Amino acid sequence: MVKQASAWVESPLQMLCAVEAHHAGLLGPATEVVPRAGLRALRVTRRELRALTLPGGLELAAPRERMPSRVRAVGDAFSGKVQMRWLTSNPGRIVIVDDGLATIRLLELLAAGPYRPLLRARARPGRLRRALGLAAALRLRLSKVTVFTALPVTDELAAAVRRAGVDLVRHDFAWLRAQPISTQVPAERTVVLGTSLVRNGLVHRDQYLRWLTDLAAREPVAYYPHRREDPVDLALIRERPGITVHDEGVPAELTLRGLDPGQRVLSLPSTAITSLRVLLSPRGVAVEPVDVPEDWWTSRAAPALRSHLSSHLTGVTG
Repeated sequence: MVKQASAWVESPLQMLCAVEAHHAGLLGPATEVVPRAGLRALRVTRRELRALTLPGGLELAAPRERMPSRVRAVGDAFSGKVQMRWLTSNPGRIVIVDDGLATIRLLELLAAGPYRPLLRARARPGRLRRALGLAAALRLRLSKVTVFTALPVTDELAAAVRRAGVDLVRHDFAWLRAQPISTQVPAERTVVLGTSLVRNGLVHRDQYLRWLTDLAAREPVAYYPHRREDPVDLALIRERPGITVHDEGVPAELTLRGLDPGQRVLSLPSTAITSLRVLLSPRGVAVEPVDVPEDWWTSRAAPALRSHLSSHLTGVTG
C-alpha cells in the first residue's frame, strides 16, 4: 500500500502550490491536500481545481476543522497550530509551499541562523509565543526542510538558505501552465487585483478608492477582490462607475490565466504579480505592479514593513 502524504492548506495560493509540489515529485506518489474548514475561498478553489486534470496520485480532500496528525507539507510556517504540530510529532521531511511574501520572510529568518524565532513580520508576540517560534525554528534544524516557491529569491539569500541546510526548490507553475485554458476572460483591457493592505490598516482607504475612481474614469476596469477585503469596501467599489467587481475567492492564477494579448493587470504589492508574470508574459499580457505613494501609507506601516512588502516588486504606477 502506498503511503499517502498530507498537505495542510489555509489559503487558495497554498492549495494551488501544494498541487504543484505533488506534481514536482516533492511529496511522494500519493498526496492528500487537506483544506482548512470554514473558508469560502478554499471551497471555491477546490471546486475549480477539481474541474482540471489533477496530477496522478493527488486527492483534494473535503475541508476539515483539524489538520492531520502528521503533515508533510504546509504553507503557513508562522501558524502557531502548525508549529505545535511540528513539535508534537516527528515530521521527518517538511515541505513549505508559497504563502505570499511571508515565504520570503521565512527564508530570511532561516538564513539568519537557528535562534531566530519564526514569527510574522507584523507580530508583537508575548513570551510564550516567542518561545514557540524559537522552538519551531530549532525543530526545523532537525528536519529535512524544502521550501518550494515561485517567488524571486536573490542569489545571496538562496545561498544563505542552502548554507543553513534548507533545500530551496523553485517552480514556475508547470502543472497549471499545462492545463487547457477554458476560463472566461473579462472584456476590459485593464484588470485590477484587490488588496488586503486597506483592511490591514496599512494603506489609507480614501487614497486607494480615489485611485480606483480616477483609473475607471479613464477606462473600464475589471476588479478581482482579494479574499480578505472588507465587504464594506467592496460595496463602495461596486458603486464606482466603470468598475465591474468579479466574484472573489479563486486565485488570480486560475481565473486570469486566459487573458488575451493587449490586456494588462495592475496590482499593489502582491505575490500574484510574480506568478501572473510567469503565466501571462508569454501570452503578451503586461503585469504591472503599482508603486504605493508615500501618502497612501498609514502610521501602522513601518518603513521596514513597507520595504518588505515592496522588496521584490519594481514597476510603474497605474
